[in-house]
Amino acid sequence: MKVLVTGVAGQLGHDVMNELNKRGIEGIGSDLAETYSGAADGSAVTKMPYISLDITDEEAVEKAITGIKPDAVIHCAAWTAVDLAEDEDKKDLVFRINEEGTRNMAKYSEAVGAKFMYISTDYVFDGQGETPWEADCKEFAPLNVYGESKLRGELAVSSNSSRFFIVRIAWVFGTNGKNFIKTMLNVGRTHDKLKVVCDQVGTPTYTYDLARLLVDMILTEEYGYYHATNEGGYISWYDFAKEIFRQAALLGHEEFDENHLSVEPVTTAEYGVSKAVRPFNSRLDKSKLEKCGFTPLPSWQDALNRYLREIEG
Repeated sequence: MKVLVTGVAGQLGHDVMNELNKRGIEGIGSDLAETYSGAADGSAVTKMPYISLDITDEEAVEKAITGIKPDAVIHCAAWTAVDLAEDEDKKDLVFRINEEGTRNMAKYSEAVGAKFMYISTDYVFDGQGETPWEADCKEFAPLNVYGESKLRGELAVSSNSSRFFIVRIAWVFGTNGKNFIKTMLNVGRTHDKLKVVCDQVGTPTYTYDLARLLVDMILTEEYGYYHATNEGGYISWYDFAKEIFRQAALLGHEEFDENHLSVEPVTTAEYGVSKAVRPFNSRLDKSKLEKCGFTPLPSWQDALNRYLREIEG
């Protein structure tokens, strides 16, 4: 099997490529840079085949996909800077990448008979209430430009591919790139008091674990919509921050224990308004995974522990 992966300079694409290699599956990575520009960590992705590809250039996409003739495409490339997406001078680019780029990838994947996997987000929903969003829910009402662009990407996939997986994720963290955990650790080293939002609720997703599931999925024909985050229950960003510091302290970083660092819960309103409206309810119902024969991800607490050990090296 030959799999083309977009966005390999990012957290998820990086781990998907390494997972493909681990299983002996031929993986070809792509991103915008002329050469691989992700983490120079010596992992398999840094040595695997790579092509430079601007997904917004339809002619370039057609040439790349018809030339490679992949059996499957895992489309991780996206504009993910949520607040920056609200800037008037960025909106057109956001939609070119997340909608038009996705349409190009899905269209030409279909032309060569390739399965197509699109990585989406809970931001396609309005984030209200407390009921977890079901994978096949169609009550779309994105709150911000990023969410709208990802929804349009979903629609582009469903209208251009006959064999698609749309996988919504949330609160992503991985070794290759920026994320909430790294931010908390960095800020915690320079402050003795922190305020973290307590009224936005969801579940973290470790890209290392997610990559395993995505490869499991792409090897099947169980097409459709899925939700995938780590198990372990729904939490707030405040809960997540507290556990990050608790586990880091247990690993020997005493600057993060309760005697040195105070973490205060605050509401979104108290914290201050960001450019983009954030959902309060990012709870994703993942029950469809087991119903379709897939193994759920480990608990986020376990994932966090493994991640902290990994980034310590």
